[in-house]
Amino acid sequence: MGFASLKRDLENGPKRSLTVAWGLDSGVLKACREALDQGLLAEVIVTGPIDKIHAAADAASLNLQGFSIHPASTPEEGAAEAVRFIREGKSDLLMKGHLSTSIILRAVLNKERGIRAQALLSHIAALELPTGRLALLTDAAMNVKPDLLQKSQILDNAIQFAWSIGLTNPKVAVLASVETVNPQMQDTMDAACLALMGKRGQFSKKAIVDGPLAFDNAYSKDAAVQKGIVSDVAGEADIFMVQELTAGNLLYKALSYVGGLSIAGVIYGATCPIVLTSRADSPESKLNAIALACKALSDK
Repeated sequence: MGFASLKRDLENGPKRSLTVAWGLDSGVLKACREALDQGLLAEVIVTGPIDKIHAAADAASLNLQGFSIHPASTPEEGAAEAVRFIREGKSDLLMKGHLSTSIILRAVLNKERGIRAQALLSHIAALELPTGRLALLTDAAMNVKPDLLQKSQILDNAIQFAWSIGLTNPKVAVLASVETVNPQMQDTMDAACLALMGKRGQFSKKAIVDGPLAFDNAYSKDAAVQKGIVSDVAGEADIFMVQELTAGNLLYKALSYVGGLSIAGVIYGATCPIVLTSRADSPESKLNAIALACKALSDK
């Protein structure tokens, strides 16, 4: 299953409403326009200054039919209003517009008016591999240096998300710089613990977890064979888990810019997936992220 087949799967499913917080980004509006035109969405709600939203749409020559604009005077107000639409059941999905990630996350995590659902929120990217199938990468944008407890929660989020998009009983590669357990390298110790937790059924849904695995033998079965590694995950990983943000961010951008892979990212752990894109992301990547979030809700 690649992004194209994922979108086809959504054609006959329920059409969702998406709310963009502070939607002054013409690239985001263009992706939403495409999602409406392709039948992925039924409605787009946008918060922000009405005149500036229209100006952003005009700059991209976009028709705003199917959009509903709700005024907000500051990014903080725009984020709070967007979250309110989700909390009150008036919209299904949340998307970051032209505001910082910290602002939208503060609204999401607000103890009284937020939409937190899990103990920890994490970033999940979907990668379309050269073979045409989707795999997940986590966490490349949210948690900086998680401890073992937080790593287990990040992994549990990814396993739940994998099931929600049809990757049942996913195979998980917990990455490290080497594939052997070294007491002087904490990441290898944590990876081994996560693998044992998977074998003991300690995650909320079934998964096959192995680690530590270096990226080469997690990605390539041939590399694993050459190194004498026996693994049910090597070469077949559905989830690649990094253990700190810098490694994840570098891998994410290398696979996108150098590897040329199609990538989409969401934040998981709220009451709905949050579509999180960068201004540097391509229009295709933004559209893929919307489709990914819709797919995660397709059985709900």
